[in-house]
Amino acid sequence: MKLGMVLPLDLQDGIALRDFVQALDELGFDYLSFPDHVIGGNPAVHQLNGPYTHESFFHEPLTTMGYVAALTRRLELMPTVIILPQRQTALFAKQLTQIDLLTGGRVRLGIGVGWNQVEYEVLEMEFADRGPRIDEQIAVLRALWREPLVDFEGRWHHIRQAGINPRPARGTIPIWMGGWSDPAIRRIAREGEGWVLFAPLEMGKPALEKLHIQCAAIGRDPKEIGIQSWIFLNRSDVMAGAHQKSDAAEIRSPEEWAAEGRAWRDAGATHMDCWTMYGGLTHPDQHIELARRFKETMDAL
Repeated sequence: MKLGMVLPLDLQDGIALRDFVQALDELGFDYLSFPDHVIGGNPAVHQLNGPYTHESFFHEPLTTMGYVAALTRRLELMPTVIILPQRQTALFAKQLTQIDLLTGGRVRLGIGVGWNQVEYEVLEMEFADRGPRIDEQIAVLRALWREPLVDFEGRWHHIRQAGINPRPARGTIPIWMGGWSDPAIRRIAREGEGWVLFAPLEMGKPALEKLHIQCAAIGRDPKEIGIQSWIFLNRSDVMAGAHQKSDAAEIRSPEEWAAEGRAWRDAGATHMDCWTMYGGLTHPDQHIELARRFKETMDAL
């Protein structure tokens, strides 16, 4: 398995972020995942279907990836996941291509439809259309990356003999997809190069079975689809956001990490992120030390 890490969002200072990513690069990690949210809503006013609010801190992923690109030599950089339907497709294609160009092809894209209707409203996009829109966006991205001149006529995109320059040196950028709803799994089976399956193992295994059923229905080998999951090194709960239980800071044993890593590998995982947030860590060295122990544990499997 390739080993990565979810960027700890409690590293809010630029110097702390620099020290962390350079250490991760030196430790030999394969990639770094960058979470994405633009706008948080006030839960006293809005009915939110996820854990993040206006008080939640998020680095903007593309500009942060540009910063990290200049600080690292080998880490692959991946937003996990960009909420693509709330962004302008051609502009996003250009921005991500620029980071790919500056890193020598060290970019992999994770996309999803999101859950935050407040974010869509503020960014002047339709929440209800996000599924069909992302399907069209995938086609537009691939066309803009592949062809110097594009003709495309869709519901949201109208392109006549136009294109971006430069385009990715590889001719494309790999598109991985998040989510575990039935429509998301059908989309991954049909279009995904990989699945960002950020779910507990007990949820992940039934979801993988659904993916295999969908692949069989369209004649696709599910082994063509990479699987990226995560292991929590502490006892925090991503769905609790900032409202963690009292035991969140407790570090789980390397034996627990290893057992979970073996189970994910046996289930078909090709990529594994470690998670160190919400555990009360206050210094990049603390995240780095846990990352080092995680990599040693996974390398020994």
